[in-house]
Amino acid sequence: MARLLSPLPIVATAAAAASPSRFRIPAVSVARRQALFGGRVGLRVPARLSTRGVSAGAEAGGPAARAATVISPEEAVEWVKKDRRRLLHVVYRVGDLDKTIKFYTECLGMKLLRRRDIPEERYTNAFLGYGPEDSHFVVELTYNYGVESYDIGSGFGHFGIAVEDVEKTVELIKAKGGTVTREPGPVKGGKSVIAFIEDPDGYKFELIERGPTPEPLCQVMLRVGDLDRAISFYEKAFGMELLRRKDNPQYKYTIAMMGYGPEDKHAVLELTYNYGVKEYDKGNAYAQIAIGTDDVYKTAEVVRQNGGQITREPGPLPGISTKITACTDPDGWKSVFVDNLDFLKELEE
Repeated sequence: MARLLSPLPIVATAAAAASPSRFRIPAVSVARRQALFGGRVGLRVPARLSTRGVSAGAEAGGPAARAATVISPEEAVEWVKKDRRRLLHVVYRVGDLDKTIKFYTECLGMKLLRRRDIPEERYTNAFLGYGPEDSHFVVELTYNYGVESYDIGSGFGHFGIAVEDVEKTVELIKAKGGTVTREPGPVKGGKSVIAFIEDPDGYKFELIERGPTPEPLCQVMLRVGDLDRAISFYEKAFGMELLRRKDNPQYKYTIAMMGYGPEDKHAVLELTYNYGVKEYDKGNAYAQIAIGTDDVYKTAEVVRQNGGQITREPGPLPGISTKITACTDPDGWKSVFVDNLDFLKELEE
């Protein structure tokens, strides 16, 4: 049985906020800022907001008082459409950080973007992906000192990676000692060529054969107990679009692709409903997705209006000025929203 760890502290300490990172964060020019905010904003989240930073005290609620933000349901609908949001990174826990980094870089072709050790809080973060964090969806790995394994549970499904040749990618993974759980071939009920592999911690990755794409890390699949409820929540509270929905009655499941742009250019959330299954064990391995927003206070209020639970009230983190809010959807899946402008100010500093 996987070892359970004590709750990860959400609130960044002043000492942690004041301590210099071993990686310098480049300044953002005015031109770059305008480019970032010209459409759906692409942001890079500072290490101290990463998942020790956004998973634990969030559940406790933290000391921040609830903001007196008032927004009508009608205003909320229009505001969510205008809010510049993008999936920033997905956070999860691993038992051997070096081994996982080696697998992702050698087998999946990711780059190690940055790594940050916090010995006083006994954890290390590593960010990996296919491009800079200010323009790409990336993974954030968390290693907690002394914890070698976690329970992935039955609710988390897989991550998706778009590759140009699934068979060649699978051959490379086998040569590196990786585990292939589904050989290359057409998806059930469709024509897309896919394969499934597992990383050293047992997280599943779906390899999807697709032409060149700006966002190779393209999916996070989570299982839900009520698909219509989940779609409505992510549309109204998160401002996502329902990109497509497909029912597979012969295999007794339905999927819905939700996101902030087309699947071939943006990372998306794949929600899966298995007929008759209302609840899942979420384990303690998968943590959350981080999303950029223009206003964490309005975001929190809209989430409340649409049935989500705020697990960390909106406001600045102690020791730094960046504002965040954390929430869970109706199925209990966690997300963290990070203020866009505060983040860019941190880059400039």
